[in-house]
Amino acid sequence: MPIATRAFAATTSTAPLTPFAFDRRDPGPDDVAIDIKFAGICHSDLHIVKNDLGNTVYPIVPGHEIAGLVTAVGANVTKFKVGDRVGVGCMVDSCRTCASCVEGEEQYCIPGFTGTYGNPDKHSAESGQPITQGGYSDKIVVDQAFVLNIPDSIALDVAAPLLCAGITTYSPLKHWNIKPGSKVAVVGLGGLGHMAVKQAAAMGAEVTVLSTSDRKKADAERMGAKHFLINSDKAAMKAAAEKFDLIINTVSATHEIAGHLQLLAHDGTMVMLGLTTEAMPVFAMPLLWRRRSVAGSLIGGIRETQEMLDFCAEHGIASDIEVIAPDQINEAYARLEKSDVRYRFVIDIEKFDQAA
Repeated sequence: MPIATRAFAATTSTAPLTPFAFDRRDPGPDDVAIDIKFAGICHSDLHIVKNDLGNTVYPIVPGHEIAGLVTAVGANVTKFKVGDRVGVGCMVDSCRTCASCVEGEEQYCIPGFTGTYGNPDKHSAESGQPITQGGYSDKIVVDQAFVLNIPDSIALDVAAPLLCAGITTYSPLKHWNIKPGSKVAVVGLGGLGHMAVKQAAAMGAEVTVLSTSDRKKADAERMGAKHFLINSDKAAMKAAAEKFDLIINTVSATHEIAGHLQLLAHDGTMVMLGLTTEAMPVFAMPLLWRRRSVAGSLIGGIRETQEMLDFCAEHGIASDIEVIAPDQINEAYARLEKSDVRYRFVIDIEKFDQAA
């Protein structure tokens, strides 16, 4: 039978999120049923709710940073058992046959992966939902191939943001071969940025945070940054020229990036992680003269996400969070728009009864 589910959903681009009831599908042979305990709030949730990309289908239940406990498994499930601590990130399916999927990089699936929320749901006949619905809910059913093991040493509340923020920063750090002695700059110390600092420092890199003010300097140093640079300080920016092997740019708003290119060393790369919807000028000369690159990176595959979780467990890395009840989601969104969070809001799903 379908599983009755409680959630918070957006019904229009301007209305506040409100309680929403719907059905999850009954677990099939390859499915894992999960009681969600915590769900992180990602900046991309805000973009989708507000229809910033112009393709949101309502009503929509956001949330792709999910941590919980397994309550049931299908007959073919071998990776999980009832009671396991598990996570679900930004994907719940992919084509599984294209070159990217075969390589274990499902995030680059050629037809496009199935997002945890807001994408056509191939199980709609069983659930009655035309689109996938996300983690601001008390239950979810996901194919075992897209479920992650959360190590016992990481609490579920701080683990939830690792399923998006954690892998979004880990993947480029690994791809660009960050190692002891690497020099890494992180632009923006927010939900993504604070994870990048912690992970890069754990990999042995010398980390610098670039920000618009020094109000987060102490936090950056606590997380492992060796240096803190105000990007409006022209003298300091000039002194840092040609220093960095990698710049992780986490800012999710339109901002000036051309000036940051001078900070890159020969063969250095700036990786864009923030979801921005407007163009940002980049000029050829700074790229040509040092063979610099501007690149993008999107979350990570399932294999790499599990690797990230194990890495964070090994190094004692977790997200810095502010736990909220479901009826505080709209307040959290308002604060998120003002960058008023240190450093990730996480919804305590077990407090749904308080919002009834």
